[in-house]
Amino acid sequence: MSDAWASDSIGVVKTVKGVVQIERAGKNLDAAIGSDVFNGDRIVTGAASSVGVTLRDDTLLTEGANSTLLLNHFAFNTTTYDGALDATIKRGSLAVVDGRLAKANPDSVRYSTPTTTLGVRGTEFIIEVGGDAEHAQ
Repeated sequence: MSDAWASDSIGVVKTVKGVVQIERAGKNLDAAIGSDVFNGDRIVTGAASSVGVTLRDDTLLTEGANSTLLLNHFAFNTTTYDGALDATIKRGSLAVVDGRLAKANPDSVRYSTPTTTLGVRGTEFIIEVGGDAEHAQ
Protein backbone atom coordinates (compact mmCIF):
# COMPACT_ATOMS: atom_id res chain seq x y z
CA MET A 1 0.00 0.00 0.00
CA SER A 2 1.44 3.39 -0.91
CA ASP A 3 0.06 5.11 2.19
CA ALA A 4 2.56 4.64 5.01
CA TRP A 5 -0.23 4.54 7.61
CA ALA A 6 -2.41 1.54 8.34
CA SER A 7 -6.10 2.44 8.20
CA ASP A 8 -6.60 2.96 11.95
CA SER A 9 -3.01 3.81 12.84
CA ILE A 10 -2.44 7.22 14.43
CA GLY A 11 1.34 7.11 14.09
CA VAL A 12 4.44 4.99 13.83
CA VAL A 13 7.44 4.18 16.03
CA LYS A 14 10.54 5.83 14.54
CA THR A 15 13.19 5.09 17.21
CA VAL A 16 13.57 2.51 19.97
CA LYS A 17 16.32 2.23 22.57
CA GLY A 18 16.24 -0.49 25.22
CA VAL A 19 12.99 -2.08 26.38
CA VAL A 20 9.79 -0.50 25.08
CA GLN A 21 6.37 -2.11 25.34
CA ILE A 22 3.08 -1.14 23.72
CA GLU A 23 0.11 -2.24 25.81
CA ARG A 24 -2.92 -2.75 23.57
CA ALA A 25 -6.15 -4.63 24.23
CA GLY A 26 -4.70 -6.46 27.22
CA LYS A 27 -1.55 -7.56 25.37
CA ASN A 28 2.06 -6.39 25.72
CA LEU A 29 3.81 -5.95 22.39
CA ASP A 30 7.50 -5.22 21.90
CA ALA A 31 7.84 -1.86 20.15
CA ALA A 32 10.03 -1.89 17.06
CA ILE A 33 10.90 0.70 14.44
CA GLY A 34 7.93 0.75 12.08
CA SER A 35 5.39 -0.43 14.67
CA ASP A 36 2.01 1.25 14.25
CA VAL A 37 0.45 2.99 17.24
CA PHE A 38 -3.28 3.32 17.79
CA ASN A 39 -5.77 5.26 19.91
CA GLY A 40 -5.80 3.80 23.40
CA ASP A 41 -2.23 2.47 23.26
CA ARG A 42 -0.15 2.72 26.42
CA ILE A 43 3.58 3.01 25.65
CA VAL A 44 5.90 2.01 28.50
CA THR A 45 9.69 2.43 28.56
CA GLY A 46 12.08 0.62 30.87
CA ALA A 47 15.26 1.81 32.55
CA ALA A 48 17.80 3.36 30.15
CA SER A 49 15.16 3.14 27.39
CA SER A 50 13.39 5.59 25.10
CA VAL A 51 11.03 5.65 22.15
CA GLY A 52 10.25 8.16 19.42
CA VAL A 53 6.82 8.22 17.80
CA THR A 54 5.69 10.31 14.84
CA LEU A 55 1.94 10.95 14.66
CA ARG A 56 0.05 11.39 11.37
CA ASP A 57 0.27 15.22 11.59
CA ASP A 58 4.07 15.03 12.04
CA THR A 59 3.91 15.61 15.82
CA LEU A 60 7.08 14.10 17.32
CA LEU A 61 6.76 12.44 20.74
CA THR A 62 9.94 11.28 22.48
CA GLU A 63 9.35 9.32 25.68
CA GLY A 64 12.24 9.00 28.13
CA ALA A 65 13.29 6.18 30.44
CA ASN A 66 10.87 4.71 33.00
CA SER A 67 7.94 6.49 31.40
CA THR A 68 4.30 5.66 30.70
CA LEU A 69 2.41 7.46 27.93
CA LEU A 70 -1.27 6.90 27.17
CA LEU A 71 -2.48 7.92 23.71
CA ASN A 72 -6.09 8.67 24.69
CA HIS A 73 -7.31 10.10 21.39
CA PHE A 74 -5.85 11.36 18.14
CA ALA A 75 -7.68 12.35 14.98
CA PHE A 76 -6.35 14.43 12.10
CA ASN A 77 -7.82 15.47 8.77
CA THR A 78 -4.92 15.91 6.33
CA THR A 79 -6.96 18.27 4.16
CA THR A 80 -8.46 20.66 6.72
CA TYR A 81 -5.93 20.06 9.56
CA ASP A 82 -8.91 19.65 11.93
CA GLY A 83 -8.69 17.05 14.65
CA ALA A 84 -7.74 16.48 18.25
CA LEU A 85 -4.85 15.13 20.30
CA ASP A 86 -5.30 14.00 23.90
CA ALA A 87 -2.37 12.23 25.57
CA THR A 88 -1.49 11.51 29.21
CA ILE A 89 2.05 11.16 30.52
CA LYS A 90 1.53 9.05 33.66
CA ARG A 91 5.17 9.03 34.75
CA GLY A 92 8.59 9.90 33.42
CA SER A 93 9.24 12.39 30.65
CA LEU A 94 7.87 13.31 27.24
CA ALA A 95 9.49 15.70 24.77
CA VAL A 96 7.10 17.12 22.17
CA VAL A 97 7.64 18.86 18.85
CA ASP A 98 4.21 19.93 17.64
CA GLY A 99 2.96 18.96 14.22
CA ARG A 100 0.39 20.46 11.88
CA LEU A 101 -2.61 19.92 14.19
CA ALA A 102 -1.23 22.04 17.04
CA LYS A 103 -0.03 24.73 14.65
CA ALA A 104 -3.47 24.99 12.96
CA ASN A 105 -5.69 24.35 16.01
CA PRO A 106 -3.75 24.73 19.29
CA ASP A 107 -6.93 24.52 21.39
CA SER A 108 -7.54 20.97 20.12
CA VAL A 109 -4.31 19.60 21.66
CA ARG A 110 -4.11 18.55 25.29
CA TYR A 111 -1.42 16.81 27.30
CA SER A 112 -2.22 15.68 30.84
CA THR A 113 -0.27 14.42 33.83
CA PRO A 114 -1.80 12.87 36.96
CA THR A 115 -2.03 16.38 38.44
CA THR A 116 -2.07 18.87 35.54
CA THR A 117 -3.56 19.47 32.09
CA LEU A 118 -1.42 21.43 29.64
CA GLY A 119 -2.66 23.37 26.67
CA VAL A 120 -0.30 23.90 23.78
CA ARG A 121 0.91 27.43 23.12
CA GLY A 122 4.39 26.74 21.79
CA THR A 123 5.94 24.34 19.36
CA GLU A 124 8.46 22.41 21.47
CA PHE A 125 8.32 21.47 25.14
CA ILE A 126 9.17 18.78 27.67
CA ILE A 127 6.84 17.34 30.31
CA GLU A 128 8.35 15.59 33.33
CA VAL A 129 6.37 13.72 35.99
CA GLY A 130 8.41 12.90 39.06
CA GLY A 131 8.01 10.53 41.98
CA ASP A 132 5.10 8.11 42.22
CA ALA A 133 2.64 10.42 40.46
CA GLU A 134 1.16 7.63 38.33
CA HIS A 135 -0.60 6.34 41.41
CA ALA A 136 -1.76 9.75 42.70
CA GLN A 137 -5.49 10.22 43.02
